[in-house]
Amino acid sequence: MHSVSASGHAVSRLRTARLAASAKPFVARGSGLGRCAGCRLTASHCLCAWRPRTPTRAGVCLIMGDIEALKPSNTGWLVADVVADTWAFKWSRTEVDPGLPALLADPQWQPYLVFPGEFVPPERVVTELQHAEPAHGSARKPLFVLLDGTWSEARKMFRKSPYLDHLPVLSLHPEQVVSNYRLRRSFRESHFCTSEVAALCLDLAGESHAAQTLAAWLDVFTAHYLSIKRSTPLDIASEAHGRLQALRAVD
Repeated sequence: MHSVSASGHAVSRLRTARLAASAKPFVARGSGLGRCAGCRLTASHCLCAWRPRTPTRAGVCLIMGDIEALKPSNTGWLVADVVADTWAFKWSRTEVDPGLPALLADPQWQPYLVFPGEFVPPERVVTELQHAEPAHGSARKPLFVLLDGTWSEARKMFRKSPYLDHLPVLSLHPEQVVSNYRLRRSFRESHFCTSEVAALCLDLAGESHAAQTLAAWLDVFTAHYLSIKRSTPLDIASEAHGRLQALRAVD
C-alpha cells in the first residue's frame, strides 16, 4: 500500500501497472499529441506547475473500474494529486488485491463506503461521520472508499464486492450543490464525478480547505482539458486559476 508522492501517486502507479499488464496498448483520444506523465495533458497545457498539495487528516481509497485509471479524463487522479493518503486498487470480481482488505482493517482508519443510500438497506446507511476509537484510544481517521467508474460499473462493484459488505455506507445528500463536471456525459442529473464526491466527503470531515482546493483543481483541470479538446485558447488568468492560486497560497 502506498500513498501519494510528489513523483507518482497511487492512481499513476495503478495506471502504469495496468498498462504493463495489457495485451494491447490503450490508445486514448489525443494520444498522438504526446501527453505529460504527471498530469496526462499535452505539453502546451501541462498542469504540473499548478498542482496543489493540501494536508488532510482524512484518506481516500479508490476502487477503480478496469480501464478507469487509463482515461485522461479520470478525476480520481485529481484526488490523488491533492489528498496525500490516497490509495488506488483495480476492481475485479474474482481477485482482490490483498492490500485492499488490509487497508480497510487498519485500526487507524474508519472506512466509509460512499454510495447512494436509496440502493442500500437502511440499517447500513449513515449520513454523518462516526467517532469510533481503536483500542489505543486515539480517534480513528475517516477513510472514504469511492467506487470510481461509470454508474453501471459502480453498481456492479457495490453488488459483487463482499469484502465491502461490513462497511457503513455514507450517503451524501448534496441537494444544494450542482455538479460542474463537463468531461463526460451522465444520464443521471444527480451524478457527480469522483473528485466532486471526494470534495463533498472532505467537507463533511471538516476539511473545508482541502475540499475547496480539490474543487478548484477540478475546475482548472477541466479548463485545460477542454481547451485541448476544443482547440480554444487557454486562459490562465481565469477565475478558476485565480481561485486555485489563492488556495495554494494558504497551504
